[in-house]
Order: sequence, then structure tokens, then C-alpha cells
Amino acid sequence: MWRLFLEFIQFLREEKKWWLLPLVVVLLLLAALILFSSGSVLAPFMYPFL
Repeated sequence: MWRLFLEFIQFLREEKKWWLLPLVVVLLLLAALILFSSGSVLAPFMYPFL
């Protein structure tokens, strides 16, 4: 897992694609929100957004 992360950072540094970093962070946060709240009380409030 860390190897993939380090390779991604190296890619960003070499290709000057720093605009991808916020996009990836937002996607990871959205995935974590869906994963951790799928069985919780917040689930009914997320249905309109999915």
C-alpha cells in the first residue's frame, strides 16, 4: 500500500500534475464516508446524494 502511495507521489512530482492530489483526496474521503456510514444512522440521509 505504501509503495503505491509513494509511486503516486513520485508520478505527481515528475509529471507536475499537482492538481490531481486534491481530486484523489476528495475521492478517498467520499469512499471512506460511504464505507463507514453504510450501516449507521447517517445512511438514510446519504441516499439522495448517491
